[in-house]
Amino acid sequence: MPLIVIPTPVGNLSDITIRGLEELRRADIIACEDTRHTGILLKKYDISCKLISCHQHNEIARADEIMSYLSQGKNVALVSDAGTPGVSDPGYQVIKRAIEDGFVVDVLPGPTAVIPAILMSGLDPQPFTFFGFLPDKKGEREQVLGNLKDSPWTTVFYVSPHKISRHIESMLEVFGDRKAALVREISKIHQEALRGTFTEILHKVEEGLKGEIVLVVEGSNRSDQGRDWEEQAQRLLEAGLSHRDIVSVLSDTMGVPKNRSKKWLLDRK
Repeated sequence: MPLIVIPTPVGNLSDITIRGLEELRRADIIACEDTRHTGILLKKYDISCKLISCHQHNEIARADEIMSYLSQGKNVALVSDAGTPGVSDPGYQVIKRAIEDGFVVDVLPGPTAVIPAILMSGLDPQPFTFFGFLPDKKGEREQVLGNLKDSPWTTVFYVSPHKISRHIESMLEVFGDRKAALVREISKIHQEALRGTFTEILHKVEEGLKGEIVLVVEGSNRSDQGRDWEEQAQRLLEAGLSHRDIVSVLSDTMGVPKNRSKKWLLDRK
């Protein structure tokens, strides 16, 4: 039997997919980040099943037990508290182990905080980079941000509420005062999106925030970088390449967002 990876709601419990419910009902064992949290979802949909914990502190050890269940032909479902296991959540080690041991792994599509946050941000949705959680230590965090500084792509971070001001301050120091959007409590009653520059958002969160937070940050738009790709685009135009080919080349070789290069080309018609 395959290991079934099932995304669970990031907010409203009604966001669970029909197939997700079907697979939860079919499971012999459900490996959960927190059995109490998953129990709330199962109770809502009248699902009864054996639950075992599988979180960041026991995941590697728990993988042996899960592989044993799979070898016995048991249906094993893997869930986290919210979203898809393995992405900024426990689950990757179990998935990796199952693949290495030759078991089929099936990952269902379903709820995620990333896509709603990007679209609610109003920033360029593609291409984008998903980073997840930044390091806690300031020096390590700013080193990571330094590596991301020149990326022209929208970047998505997960941030804990009590760290939000410190992390935005680090971004302001490394990136400069870029546009961003703080999207919190996705699919919940108190969902909101705070948009503006880093400085403006810092002012809005002075009194603190609660809930799950996604921070969406615009990509680099340095003037020297702009001249570089625009000069390359002009050379490609003069070489007789089509607009479609120019957009593709700029995206693949220089990371220029396709919407940006398309607009530049249209302005020159």
